[in-house]
Amino acid sequence: MAMQYLIVTDNTKWATYPIGAYCWYNNDPTFKDEYGALYNWHAARVELLCPVGWHTATEEEWITMINYLGGESNAGGKLKETGFTHWQSPNEGATNETGFTARAGGRRYFGDGSFELIRSKGYWWTSTPSNNERSAHRVDISYIVDWASTGSYRKNTGYSVRCIKDN
Repeated sequence: MAMQYLIVTDNTKWATYPIGAYCWYNNDPTFKDEYGALYNWHAARVELLCPVGWHTATEEEWITMINYLGGESNAGGKLKETGFTHWQSPNEGATNETGFTARAGGRRYFGDGSFELIRSKGYWWTSTPSNNERSAHRVDISYIVDWASTGSYRKNTGYSVRCIKDN
């Protein structure tokens, strides 16, 4: 049976929520259409999050795409939406030549449930857990460089998710 996930607006509850949760940036639904939701990792890995025939990308799938685009030091710009509507200046290297149209949706911090970094950083969960029980792998892109870097962070952090088509 698939896990469920719920909208969580309370900061304290977000920081300690042990199952799938999502929210809008600043708990404001007007961010929905432009940035989508922010999910904790428990929701990002749930099979219900993506439509049938799609899934949350694994870390390996992200790395394959990043390498195809020339590596970490070049991929971010090729994935980022151009201009300054959803990214602050200088939006370094943004070409969106892939059509991915990455936007800087910011994040919801795991520690206190606060929101930060909208228009300066975009983060996307992978479905891959890390070796640390409290962390999972993610990808981030910044306005100040054209990098796309991978790493791990706490599972109760709110990040965006991109679904990819199953093989």
